[in-house]
Amino acid sequence: MPVRWGILATGQIAAKFTEDLRLLPDAEPVAVGSRTVEAARAFADRFGVPRAYGSWAELAADPDVDAVYVATPHSAHHAAALPCIEAGKAVLVEKPFTLDVPTAQDLVEAARRRGTLLMEAMWTRCLPAVHLIADRLAAGDLGEITTVQADFGFPGPTDPAHRLRNPALGGGALLDLGIYPITIAHLALGVPDTVAASAQLTDDGVDTNTGLLLGYASGAVALLGCSIIAGTPCRAAITGTAGRIELPERFHRPLGFTVHRPDREPEVVEAPFSGWGFHFEAAEVGRCLREGLTESPLVPLATTLETMAILDTARAELGISYEKSGRTMK
Repeated sequence: MPVRWGILATGQIAAKFTEDLRLLPDAEPVAVGSRTVEAARAFADRFGVPRAYGSWAELAADPDVDAVYVATPHSAHHAAALPCIEAGKAVLVEKPFTLDVPTAQDLVEAARRRGTLLMEAMWTRCLPAVHLIADRLAAGDLGEITTVQADFGFPGPTDPAHRLRNPALGGGALLDLGIYPITIAHLALGVPDTVAASAQLTDDGVDTNTGLLLGYASGAVALLGCSIIAGTPCRAAITGTAGRIELPERFHRPLGFTVHRPDREPEVVEAPFSGWGFHFEAAEVGRCLREGLTESPLVPLATTLETMAILDTARAELGISYEKSGRTMK
């Protein structure tokens, strides 16, 4: 039986995810939920989804939905995911998981109480190229890791109401883009011992150009950057005492990578990729459901919480806060 998906939200990311479900023989979108039935119906008509709901609660209550993909803006992730968890659905929540550690922990605890599958949609960790990199790191191919460098930036919108510029929607470079360099650093080095941050902030307190320096007890460092005002190389490198892995432009969705070792020719490694790349995370949800898992080994909930803790620490240092449901997230 295919995994029957409910799509919660109707924006660009939801559309790409739904398109990619067509690449999986054992998955199908059966329902979509939005804040208005008009938006849900338009989305359903576009993608041939059988049912459209004008509320998140109706989607969560649909007995024919096995898994829900939450694709709202960051600020609504907690409110959207919680009723789906409580309804016993498997839930895949777009990155960043929530706005801070307490709300992320709340979802994790709710899923554990209910015994349901919960996973952050950090699609980068589900991509074949990243699997291969993780295998090489685990095998010690690069020796002791000393440095991770990664950046992600593009010239983004200037409208203060846009979600990337709106503090009420969790706007800024850090949550939307910075999570990708942090993910690569975590993949290679795990949890840092120190986090230092510097950023350019708007008058509304939204970070537009941000740098992070993560320090580790081993002496390793991660130099990370993100920007919504300028295009950066969008590359990443993991360096160790025995070699270096370089990920090319658009490192967050790699088609492969290059391994550099002393006194050897560079090794170019290619990996499968198709569609938008979102079906890999959907396939992981399906695999976990069929194996009776309540969390993914590829994107463990502990990793999600550790990544969110790095974001929280950086935000605190930068003095950034977000508004959600009348409550300041600090």
